[in-house]
Amino acid sequence: MNTSVRLALFGGALAVLAAGGFVVGKAAGPEAAAAGENVSHGGAHNENAEVDSLPGGFASSMDGYTFADAKLTPDRFTFTITGPDGEPVTAFDVEHEKKLHLIVVRRDTSGFRHVHPELTPDGTWSVPLTLPAAGSYRAFADFAPTGGKPVTLGTDLSVAGDYRPATFAPGRTARVDGYTVELDGDLTAGKTSPLTLSVSRDGVPVTGLQPYLGAYGHLVALREGDLAYLHVHPDTAPGAGPQVKFAAEVPSAGTYRLFLDFRHGDVVRTAEFTLTTGH
Repeated sequence: MNTSVRLALFGGALAVLAAGGFVVGKAAGPEAAAAGENVSHGGAHNENAEVDSLPGGFASSMDGYTFADAKLTPDRFTFTITGPDGEPVTAFDVEHEKKLHLIVVRRDTSGFRHVHPELTPDGTWSVPLTLPAAGSYRAFADFAPTGGKPVTLGTDLSVAGDYRPATFAPGRTARVDGYTVELDGDLTAGKTSPLTLSVSRDGVPVTGLQPYLGAYGHLVALREGDLAYLHVHPDTAPGAGPQVKFAAEVPSAGTYRLFLDFRHGDVVRTAEFTLTTGH
């Protein structure tokens, strides 16, 4: 993942729930999901034959690479990234200490996961993954094939069951595992917005944040509705807290969900926020 903001727009709804199991595949329309219709699925399918001009993550195939062979079980997710020759890619550049970053989130922006699969010699990626609730999810694979440019691909995952959508009120304060994280700054559409996140515990500022993937924090923003996605990294100024600063640019007015990964006491935690942009 580049240190600059990288935006991927995701229009269209996700795959329909499949009764009694887990489903992976390309996007289905909201009408199909509402009606409970079965849809064709399989990570290797190209969602659009003309995808080269689309932003990263919108399709399962782009620039000759495909998010393929996706298989989701109750506790593990496996897939391959195939190249222009149709074969699994086995050589990837290391970016932010990992060869591939996988982000999974439910359509309503709950259940956020940022994980790092392991690559086997045959090109299969595998990661323990338990999704927390029934619903439709989007998985983003962010990687750079050796000798190629960075690519973000997306595929859809569905977990069967009683779907109960979550809602989130605007909020600048997050509490997780005894930590409090305060967000200062505003998102302004089309402009670079400085954001400062301050971490404390029991009222005491945390000054011993630990590097995680080469930084003191990672921030992901998702626009509610179409899951417009951007990933930013903090300013490179030294310091291990309590403040972590970012510069983010959102593409349009709207409500965004922000997810901050930070590490302290050898544990990575995620703080969640909901912000509405200015105009």
